[in-house]
Amino acid sequence: MLVVSTTKLGDQLEKKLTDQYPALIFKFFKNIKEANTLIKEMDILMTFGEDLTDDDIYRATKLKWIMVLSAGVDQMPFKAIQERGIVITNARGIHKVPMAEYAIAMLLNYYRQNLQFAHQQAEKRWDKSIPTREISGRTMTIVGAGAIGEELARLAKAFYMTTYAVTNSGGSRPYFDQVFKNDSVKAALAQADFVVSILPSTPSTKGYYQAEHFEAMKQDAVFLNMGRGDAVTEKVLLHALDTNQIEHAILDVTEIEPLPEDSPIWSHGKITLTPHISGKSAHYLSRAMVIFEQNLDHFLKGKSLPINQIDPARGY
Repeated sequence: MLVVSTTKLGDQLEKKLTDQYPALIFKFFKNIKEANTLIKEMDILMTFGEDLTDDDIYRATKLKWIMVLSAGVDQMPFKAIQERGIVITNARGIHKVPMAEYAIAMLLNYYRQNLQFAHQQAEKRWDKSIPTREISGRTMTIVGAGAIGEELARLAKAFYMTTYAVTNSGGSRPYFDQVFKNDSVKAALAQADFVVSILPSTPSTKGYYQAEHFEAMKQDAVFLNMGRGDAVTEKVLLHALDTNQIEHAILDVTEIEPLPEDSPIWSHGKITLTPHISGKSAHYLSRAMVIFEQNLDHFLKGKSLPINQIDPARGY
């Protein structure tokens, strides 16, 4: 059985896999183009998915399972995957630690005015008059409250925050004081000091935030998006900021990435921008391999895969 990875995992992880599963053949490449000669032979594919095409799927006649090494699967050729009946899983959940830390760090950074004090240091200026605030005791609404949202809510509780979740299904979730369904999202937004968006990119979430959602928020609310940038258009977000519907936006993702040089987001005084790095971690691939190995053990026994199966029809 041939397992092809279209990304290099590093010597340590690659050796661990080959030693742990001696009956399998592992081949590691930098991209799908390098793996071209083995496409027709592979049984399992590990990929980030950004360079996988319909043609690759149709040519991979033996392919039974695709492990996407990221949580986002919006670039996958789902139509071909569904037609072929290929099982697809992803690495959902491995981002929860770095992304939850990112959100808390960025909110603290903004409320504590750390950028202003960094500028003062560069100017050798000693000024204690800059006002600062505490994030403790605030209300946080998390839209798209899966594994990442639950970890963020857990950290928020250390700051005595009230936490609200917005999900498709409602119900109860760990570390949340209340869970709202999507049709009640505006009620959850209206109470929030911090709105954190962790929505994936699916047909139902593109352009999710409209003017009415920002109108429902507090004027001093901070909107933080670390899910997918297409959940809100640049036009809608800038209008909300320019008309003082909200106080500030923290963006790790944007509608178009990389962000075009002529975008007003770069220089907007009410936006803090980072280049889609909230999920970065030195432990990223090792955590993804834990999920892969657990699913692989089931796969080799002919059992269904228990972790993070994706429905190609829904795209998540």
